[in-house]
Amino acid sequence: MARVVNPVHAALIVVEGMWTWYRRNWRATFVSSVVQPVLFLLALGFGLGSQIRPTEATGGLRYVVYLAPALLVATAVQIAAFESTYPILSAFKWQQTYLGIAASPITPGQIFGGHLMWVALRLGVAGGAYLAVAGLLGTLTSVGVLSSLLASVLAGLAFSAPVAAYSATLRSEGQRFSAFFRFVVVPMTLFAGTFFPITRLPAWLRPLTWATPLWHGTELSRGAAFGDLSPLATIGHLAFLLAMLVAGTWFGVRTFTRRLAA
Repeated sequence: MARVVNPVHAALIVVEGMWTWYRRNWRATFVSSVVQPVLFLLALGFGLGSQIRPTEATGGLRYVVYLAPALLVATAVQIAAFESTYPILSAFKWQQTYLGIAASPITPGQIFGGHLMWVALRLGVAGGAYLAVAGLLGTLTSVGVLSSLLASVLAGLAFSAPVAAYSATLRSEGQRFSAFFRFVVVPMTLFAGTFFPITRLPAWLRPLTWATPLWHGTELSRGAAFGDLSPLATIGHLAFLLAMLVAGTWFGVRTFTRRLAA
C-alpha cells in the first residue's frame, strides 16, 4: 500500500482522530487541565502567598505574581506526562488504535508526530484558559505571558517526546507509570523551581533540577513574564528543551516503528 506523501497531512489525520474522541470526552480532563492549576493559584498564591512578603527570592514581587507563570509550565508538564503514558499504552495494547492506523498509509513515525501535535494543541488550549483566568485575577504583569505560553508548550513537548517513546516499549498493564509519577513527576513539580527558587535547595541537589525540562521552562516563562531573563540564559534554556525534544522524537520514531512492525 502506498504511503501518504505529505507527513504533515498524515500527522494531522492522527490529530483529527484524537480530536474526534476528545470533543466528546473533554470534561474528563477539564478539572486537571484548567480547574486544578487555578485552585493551586488561589490556594498557594492568594492563601499561603498572603503570608509571604515580597523579597529577593520572589524578585520583589507578590508571591501570587511570582507563582502564576511557573504554574503554567508545571501544568503543561503534568498534562504532557499523562498524555504520553496511559493513552499511549492504551493505543498499543488495550484499544489498539495505533495498530489500526498503522494498517493505513500512515507510518509509525507520522503517528508519533501526530501524537506530539496533539499534545501541543492540548497544552496551548489549557494554558490559554489558565492565563485567561489568571489575568482576571490580576496576577499577570505584562503581555510577555504570551511568550510564557510558548515556553510552557515547548517544555511540555520536551517532556512528552521521551516519555511517549518509553511508553511505546511497555507491554505490561502500566504498573511502572505509578512509580514514574511518584518518583519523577511529583518531585520535579515540587523541587524544580515552581514554588520557590532552587537556590533554596541544598547545593548537591541543584544539578538534578538543571536536568529537568520543568526548570528550564519555568525560567523561560518567568523571564518572559517579568522581562528579566538574559539573552544568553534564554539561548541555554531553549537549547536544552529543543535538544530533549529532538532526542525524544528520534527515540519515539524508533520505538513506535519497532512496536508496530512487530
